[in-house]
Amino acid sequence: MISANKDKNDLVLTTKMHPVADQIKAIKQLVSNYKQGIKSQVLLGATGTGKTFTIANVIEKLQTNTLIIVHNKTLAAQLYGEFKSLFKNNNVEYYISYFDFYQPEAYLPQNDTYIEKNAQRNNDIEMMRLSTINSLANSKKVIVIASVAAIYASVSPADYDLYKLFLKKGDKINYKKLKYDLVKLQYERNEIDLKPGTFRIRGDLLEIAPGTSDSYIIRISLFGDEIESIHFVDPLTGSITQKVTYCIIPPANEYIMNDEKFDVSIKRINNELNERVKYFKDNKKLLEAQRIEQRTKSDIESLKELGYCNGIENYSRHLELREEGETPFTIFDYFKDDNWLLVIDESHMTIPQIRGMYNTDHNRKLSLVDYGFRLPSALDNRPLNFDEFNKKIKHVIYCSATPNEYEIDQSHGLVVEQIVRPTGLVDPTIEIHKTKYQIDHLISKLKEQIAKNEKTFITVLTIKLAETLTDYLKNQKIKVAYLHHGLKPLQRAKIIQELRMGKYDVIVGINLLREGLDVPEVSLICIFDADKPGFFRNDKALIQIFGRVSRNVNGHIIMYADKITADMQKAIDETNRRRNIQLKYNKLHNIIPKTIIKDIRNDLVLWEKAELYEDTYKVKNASKIKQTKAVAKLRKEMLEAAKQQEYEKAAFIRDLIIELEANLQKS
Repeated sequence: MISANKDKNDLVLTTKMHPVADQIKAIKQLVSNYKQGIKSQVLLGATGTGKTFTIANVIEKLQTNTLIIVHNKTLAAQLYGEFKSLFKNNNVEYYISYFDFYQPEAYLPQNDTYIEKNAQRNNDIEMMRLSTINSLANSKKVIVIASVAAIYASVSPADYDLYKLFLKKGDKINYKKLKYDLVKLQYERNEIDLKPGTFRIRGDLLEIAPGTSDSYIIRISLFGDEIESIHFVDPLTGSITQKVTYCIIPPANEYIMNDEKFDVSIKRINNELNERVKYFKDNKKLLEAQRIEQRTKSDIESLKELGYCNGIENYSRHLELREEGETPFTIFDYFKDDNWLLVIDESHMTIPQIRGMYNTDHNRKLSLVDYGFRLPSALDNRPLNFDEFNKKIKHVIYCSATPNEYEIDQSHGLVVEQIVRPTGLVDPTIEIHKTKYQIDHLISKLKEQIAKNEKTFITVLTIKLAETLTDYLKNQKIKVAYLHHGLKPLQRAKIIQELRMGKYDVIVGINLLREGLDVPEVSLICIFDADKPGFFRNDKALIQIFGRVSRNVNGHIIMYADKITADMQKAIDETNRRRNIQLKYNKLHNIIPKTIIKDIRNDLVLWEKAELYEDTYKVKNASKIKQTKAVAKLRKEMLEAAKQQEYEKAAFIRDLIIELEANLQKS
C-alpha cells in the first residue's frame, strides 16, 4: 500500500482461536529465548500440532518485522493465505519468483548448444513483490511470506528510497517535471487502460495506478501549479475511498536505473569488455572474443538508447557500482533493524535448497562466461551464498517436524518441542513384518481397511514395483491408483481427491513425502523395502511418512523389512517417544481424540475443464492461434483464482499454462 497520513497498527491476530496444549508452552519459550538475545532456536513441531498458529502468536507478542521462508511456491501460497486470515488488518506480503515459466540462459559445451533465456513474467506476482519492498521501506510492522527466491538479487534499498516521489496537498509543482519524474519511476502513460504501473492526465486531474496494488488509484487534483487535493479512488467504480494530505509514490518496477551512476556504469562495462576481448585473443579464442564483443556492444547501445537491454540483470554489478564478489542486495537488506525475525519453515527441506542454490547458479553461468556469451561480472548477478545468507540472520526460528543436525547445531541444541496436538490425536502405532509373504499380508490388511471404509497409502522404491503392485491389486478387485513422476500436478491432485471421494481405496506411490498428501481418511501406510538404505528410508524421511496418518485416530504403519536398520530404529524410537507424551497428556486432561473432519471440495469440474483444454489444444495438430487463446483464457482464470485467495486452484492452472506455453515454444 502507498504510504499516507495514517498510522500503522500493531500486529494483531484477528482470530477467535487461542493457543492450546503444547502451543502455549512453545510460544512462551520461543518469545522468552528471543528476548534473552538468543539468535537461533528450533521449533520441533510434530505434524498437525499447529506450528503456523504458534509462529503467528510469537510474531504478535514480539511485534517485529518477520520474514518467513519456505522451500516452494505452493507452500508459500498456503502460508500467505493463512497469515492473511490471521492478521487481516496488518501488512502481510508475498514475495516469490515472478516467473510463471522460466528457462534460464545456458550453454552446453558438450554439444555446442546455446539456450536463450525464456521467461513468462506474472504481473500480479511482480506487483506483490513490489508491494513487499514498498511496505518494508515505508511501514513499521510487516510480515513477509517468501519462497527461497528471497536470496536472489533485488533493487538496492538506497536506490529504491532515492526515487520515491513525495506529493503533498498545497505543494507547488512543475507539471512537466512531475510527468518526467513518473516516467523516471518506470510509470507508463496510458489514457485508456489504467493498470498498475501507469498514469493518465485528464485536464487538471492526474491519475496514477501504483505499481504495488490494483486495489486503488491515486487521483491528484491540480489548481494551476498547486496540488489542490489527493484522493484514493476505487478503480472499478471511480468512487473516492480515502482523502489524504500526502502520499509517497514508489517506483513502478522493482528494478530502477540510477541515472547518477549511469555514465560510470557504462565506462566500467566497456573496461571489462576490453579486458575480456584481450584475454580471449591472447589465448587464441577468436570466436569467443568476437561473440562477447558483439553482444556487449549491442547491450551497451540498448542501455544508452532505452535504459534497458535483454539480460540487464547480468550487468547489475556495474549498474550498482559493486565490486567483484561483493554481496548483492536482496530483500534481506530491507529488514533494517537488529530485531527482525526470520522463520525458516520446513527447514529440513528449505536449508539444503538455500545451501545449494549459489553453486547451481554459478556453474551454469560459468559456461556462459568461459565461452564468451557473458562477461565475468555476470557471475555477480546471483543468489546469496550460504555464508552470506547466515550473516544476514539476526534472529531465526527453524521449524520442522524433523529438523536436521545443522539446525540443531546452529541453535546449540536449543529445541522447543511442540508434540501434543490440539485435536488429541497421537502418532501412529508401528508394526514390522518380514518380506516373506508380504503381498498376502498386504492384501489381508487392505481388505480390513476397506471393510472399515478407511484409506491406505503404499510407498515403494521403484517404478517397476509400483506398476506391478498396482496391476496386481487391480486384479484382486481393489480400487487402486498409482502416483508417479510422470503425472502432472493436476492429475496428482485429482487422484488424491478421488481417493477421498471413494473412487479409490488405495494409492501406491514412490515419494509420499510431498505436500498435499495430508488426507485424514488415510489410516494405514505400508512401507515396502523399509530396510533399504537411501534418502527415502532414512529416519527423517520415515518420520515424515509416518506423519501422513497423524490426522486419523486409527493411524498405523506397517514396515516390510527383514532387519531393523539404524534409521528405522531412530524413527520408531522418536515416534514412540512422541506418542507416549501425547497419550500421557490426553490421559491427564481426559481427552478422547477424534479423526479430523476435513471438507471434500469438489474441484473435479476444474480438473475436467483443464483436461478439456489439454485434449483440445495440446494435440500435435492444434494451431498456434488456438493454443494462444487457451493460454490467455487460462491466465484470466488463474488471476481470478489468486484474487479470491484460491491459491491451490491458481497453482494448478499456472502449471497447465506452463505446459501449454512450452508446447507453443516447440511448435
